[in-house]
Amino acid sequence: MSNLQGRSIIITGAARGLGRAYAERCAALGASVVAADIRDCTDTVGAIEAAGGRALGVSLDVADTASCQAMAAAALDAFGRIDGLVNNAALYGGLHSAKFDAIDEDEWQRVMNVNVSGIWRCCKAVIDPMRETGGSIVNIASLAAVYGMPNSVHYATSKAAVIGMTRSLARELGRKWIRVNCVAPSAVMTEGTREFFGDKLERAAAVIAGNQSLPRNLETEDLTGTVVYLLGDDSRFVTGQTIMVDGGTVFL
Repeated sequence: MSNLQGRSIIITGAARGLGRAYAERCAALGASVVAADIRDCTDTVGAIEAAGGRALGVSLDVADTASCQAMAAAALDAFGRIDGLVNNAALYGGLHSAKFDAIDEDEWQRVMNVNVSGIWRCCKAVIDPMRETGGSIVNIASLAAVYGMPNSVHYATSKAAVIGMTRSLARELGRKWIRVNCVAPSAVMTEGTREFFGDKLERAAAVIAGNQSLPRNLETEDLTGTVVYLLGDDSRFVTGQTIMVDGGTVFL
């Protein structure tokens, strides 16, 4: 198990679901965690502190450059360094499913602005302190980027761009000992997934699990180990990779 003792790690989209799970797991392994979200992170911070960990809640809008820079500044002010960044924030739960030629253009642009440009902004915000010490960036993509996702082409396209960005950043930043990797999960049974599928969730979950080699739906705990691995020294010579955590749906 990776030891994150003494490290400062920012996790975006940490108010609930996967982001909160990543935050709590990192804190349990000794990291000082910056829980950042457009939603209130009070519950996440409270849970970490109640378990004896260190955490700071920060308001973050990844669509705004100044907000991303303020997040990084708050992390440095509180903990003195930035060793890791988990780019988890994304538009997902509230998206409208539609055929590709019926997707609202404003929604398309919002998805790209948050899911793609938001990661770019957050990486830019943390890169200067990471250049001094090295570090690890973990981007959260999706099975949709590799398998394809009909009627949600905007979401799948944004997550495919995350994989491309990950590979390019890994090549650009490796000489500074900054590693950049990607995790691509299948649908995880979180609040966002329930919102996305709505009353079709039960059927969708059954179809997704049925396509997997390991035939059950993912829970948050199925992903935290992979993210922690990529943040820690156990993966110190791993960069530019996309790890599918999808129960064996696709093999890269």
